[in-house]
Amino acid sequence: MSQFLTLADQIRETLAEQIVSGELAPGTRLDEVEMAKRVGLSRTPVREAFKALTAMGLLEHRPRKGVVVAVPDRQRIEEMFEVMAEVEATCARFAALRMTAKDRRDLEALHQQSLRLVRQGDMSGYSAINMEFHALIYRGSKNSFLEETAQAVRRRVMPYRQSQFRVIGRLSSSHAEHDDVVEAILRGDADGAETAMRQHVSKVTVASVDFVEEHRPKGKASQSAA
Repeated sequence: MSQFLTLADQIRETLAEQIVSGELAPGTRLDEVEMAKRVGLSRTPVREAFKALTAMGLLEHRPRKGVVVAVPDRQRIEEMFEVMAEVEATCARFAALRMTAKDRRDLEALHQQSLRLVRQGDMSGYSAINMEFHALIYRGSKNSFLEETAQAVRRRVMPYRQSQFRVIGRLSSSHAEHDDVVEAILRGDADGAETAMRQHVSKVTVASVDFVEEHRPKGKASQSAA
């Protein structure tokens, strides 16, 4: 089962990257059978990947066309990040108040580990650590429903959020913003942690949305930019 999920996740991540970067333009039809043949897999993981991407809003079903690429307009993406900022800010606030001593040590250690990746210019490595960093803060809120909500919202914005690291200088900027969040949590400053996290996600929003707009195929400009 784990191998099956891994294959589906790999297909999902590859397609999400191609959609956000503009390699797969809005309206492009995706055929389940054809894709399964191309990647040398059965239709099952491809079908699961399509279902996940549809739930994320990156694919949609259209009459007589089947599954097609659908990139939300700029306003919609900004609205999703707005919710993400508030949810993560609340997680950071609670984490500052509720994290155990071990939780705080783990967060600090992970933050230091990410610095080495920034210095190496390791985008994929930093992206993976970044997900773990935020997940630690979600768990540190000690509110399971809030943690589940944060993870669900993050999955929804994931393709756009990951694109931020393709912006020049974003790795170091992201780490610096994390610094403010970590320092506030370590000193138990709930207000400071909440503010730092909200500001961090706001900057993520700008970097991510700008990247998506810059790579949106010509003739497919977002409605809000029109």
